[in-house]
Amino acid sequence: MPKKDAFYPDWYHRVPPEKSYRSIFKWGYPDTFKHPNRRLYALMKETFAMTDDDFRVKRNTGDEKVSFDYPVKLSTAQLDQLRAIVGAENVLTDDYSRLRVAYGKMIYDLIRLREKKIENLPDAVVRPRSKEDVQALVRFCHAEKIPLTVFSGGSSVMRGTECPKGGISLEMGVHMKRILKLNPVNQTVTVEPGITGPDLEDALRDAPRRFPGAPHRYTCGHLPQSFHGSTVGGWVVTRGAGQNSTYYGKIEDLVVCQEYITPAGEIATREYPASATGPDLDQVMIGSEGTFGVLVAVTLKIFRYMPENTRRFSFIFKDYPSALEAVREVSQGEFGLPSVFRLSDPEETDVAMRLYGVEGTALDKLLRLLGYRPGERCLLLGTADGERGFARHVARMIGRICRRHGALPTTGYVTRRWEHGRFLDPYLREDLQDYGIIIDTLECAVNWDSLERIWREVRAYCKARPRTICMSHSSHFYPQGTNLYFIFVARMDAGEYLRYQAGVIDAIFKAGAALSHHHGIGRMLAPWYESFMGPQQMAVLRALKKHFDPHNIMNPGGTLALDLPDEKKRM
Repeated sequence: MPKKDAFYPDWYHRVPPEKSYRSIFKWGYPDTFKHPNRRLYALMKETFAMTDDDFRVKRNTGDEKVSFDYPVKLSTAQLDQLRAIVGAENVLTDDYSRLRVAYGKMIYDLIRLREKKIENLPDAVVRPRSKEDVQALVRFCHAEKIPLTVFSGGSSVMRGTECPKGGISLEMGVHMKRILKLNPVNQTVTVEPGITGPDLEDALRDAPRRFPGAPHRYTCGHLPQSFHGSTVGGWVVTRGAGQNSTYYGKIEDLVVCQEYITPAGEIATREYPASATGPDLDQVMIGSEGTFGVLVAVTLKIFRYMPENTRRFSFIFKDYPSALEAVREVSQGEFGLPSVFRLSDPEETDVAMRLYGVEGTALDKLLRLLGYRPGERCLLLGTADGERGFARHVARMIGRICRRHGALPTTGYVTRRWEHGRFLDPYLREDLQDYGIIIDTLECAVNWDSLERIWREVRAYCKARPRTICMSHSSHFYPQGTNLYFIFVARMDAGEYLRYQAGVIDAIFKAGAALSHHHGIGRMLAPWYESFMGPQQMAVLRALKKHFDPHNIMNPGGTLALDLPDEKKRM
């Protein structure tokens, strides 16, 4: 246990300077932080052979004002036409505005911002006010062959917002963030794509006051870790998932209908709970990442918000195989599904024990005596939601299954601790990177019969690099399988990071997992995408692209590998 009077770094704890590089790579809210506690600080020093002296001076904090020489290539006449469509105040060409929408929140984005490496900028940032503005902008860009890339919350970790072909970045979150309709009879809500998760949830949970005739409080049930900075439009076009998806579903399960503006015209699907009217165009457009058109409205399912019924639980297992058997049995039990359901592997469990202050305590000693040993034990936590009797039943059945597989109950307290920081953990990244430490994630989808093998193979690659933390967990469950997150923490520069990251993706691909469960593809995974999909499926996607976007103006430059040069593909 670190001494309270020992040296502790002076973590960055202030709102970044206005229009600075740090204000761009800062995660989430500008005035919110989560600093490494003393136990995590001690772990960093121990793992990376660092001393207090390594943490006395920060590196490349990014406090400088954004400034560079990257000329605008649109003509004066083209800029004037854009201003005529949306108003002069909604067309921005200054350095800060162009850089802010070009990079997302991938670690390589953050490294480039710290090192002032500027590339792949739009020529202008355009802020549409309405669907009609989007229609006019798409028509104009199609006629002028101006590339158009969509930007909303900016939380992409897949290089999905960069503009390697220049053109305009369509910023949806300034004006197009309205709730268009709440239908309590159908239990749906229709919104514009720029609305953030917090704004949507606040409105739904306050529905009786905000929407006349709404008899209940509601939730969308979609709560990703990027909740503070992501938008509904981003969730839809990347096929995202929230941390409660085991019960509520991924975003493709929540979408009822959508409207897109494409160069070929408008696509508007109809609002039915289900239909048998041929191939599902909604599913074609979900996950298209702005390559077919611009999402301007989406109708989502909503659910009654009943937090008073939530049942929290956690269990510690003696080993990973027994934990996997238990969570598979829960997923296939047909008694109802939990909402949050998160299983940590042994290394993530050990880090959690350390961070929560359990390691070295009397409780830790008792756990060891009972056979729950470091390097082997696994932590499961979660919640059951819904109607009171249903939630109780689900929690009770999970408890029975976990105990049958040798798990020890550790109460709902652990889950409450996790909930307290569930949206805050990414804020750690800028603190660690101030001292040359990166923390990043890659995730994939796996079937039950291959899960443990894939976990071992990918983890073996990750741990082959000395002094590297590799934590893993599953947090989205189905009767047929789950997802695997791989979280690696290490000291490395940009070049080594890109090589290491590519190696992890290679390991995931070769092991037979899906390239992504919910982060999307973007430009980051595009080199592997055609090999993963196969030539016939890619031919279908390219045919759709040619129909919707014959001039290839929509998010060009490698997204979904639709126009990726052969030399960049990994076969």
